[in-house]
Amino acid sequence: MKNKKAAARWLYEYGLITLGCAIYALSFDWFFQPNNISMGGFTGVAQIVNRFLPVLPIGVMSIVLNVPLFYIGVRKQGIRLLISSLYAMSMGSLMLDGLAAVYAFPPMEEPLLACIYGGVLLGISMGLMLTVGATTGGTELAARLLKYRFRHISIGRLCLTIDVIVICLYALTFRSINNALYGIVAMYISSLAMDTVVYGSINAKIAYIISGRSEEIAGKLLQMDLGITLLDGRGGFSGDRKQVVLCAFKRSQIAAIKSAVTSIDPSAFIIVCEAHEVLGEGFGEYTPDSL
Repeated sequence: MKNKKAAARWLYEYGLITLGCAIYALSFDWFFQPNNISMGGFTGVAQIVNRFLPVLPIGVMSIVLNVPLFYIGVRKQGIRLLISSLYAMSMGSLMLDGLAAVYAFPPMEEPLLACIYGGVLLGISMGLMLTVGATTGGTELAARLLKYRFRHISIGRLCLTIDVIVICLYALTFRSINNALYGIVAMYISSLAMDTVVYGSINAKIAYIISGRSEEIAGKLLQMDLGITLLDGRGGFSGDRKQVVLCAFKRSQIAAIKSAVTSIDPSAFIIVCEAHEVLGEGFGEYTPDSL
């Protein structure tokens, strides 16, 4: 039974990595390369090298440039990172060069559309791989390693910072400020898409419920198998003491919670806030390698 579960998990992870690699190659060959928009990261560095040495394929150069980062990554995160990320990097680079050899996408008439859709696809591909602990190397691996030092910064923002530096070098090399600016827009969109994929599945909401019937509301929410915390509060104008019901819940539960609360107290004061990440029973679990 355990072997079947392990095999199913392995197939799921590598299937997701393969899908991410395919989207990655498509985004580069369709939107970035034909429109001379820098992708940032080591792929962007490979674009710069390819400019001066066209004989060196971009995909192959990406692999060569990633070797030092993989060495550091394995020392930090173990051999599992090496295996999955080597597969992702190799598969992504081969798909990138293979697709380019089979079909050459024409430049788009509107570069802005290229950077928007290219950024979305790139962010989705990177996010899919990061959710199963893999990267194609370069920016994503560097950002993953920097995350140990800068825990308060999201993985997408770290990638964006590195990419902007590479894009500035790209602008100096190709002497194209417009394409570099498009690249920055694409990388920003990519960082948002990546954070949505990586953190979206564990994003939750928090509700603060203030009511004179807080005990009834708390009981109702407990019946819905929701965890709650009762906070002592006092009205700023009236000075009346009330209990505030604090409840963390998943996005899909918001309508049911509003309905339950207003059915008990239609005048209840409800504040719903975004929670970037919730850890604990029923939600995510913290590990040292968490993104």
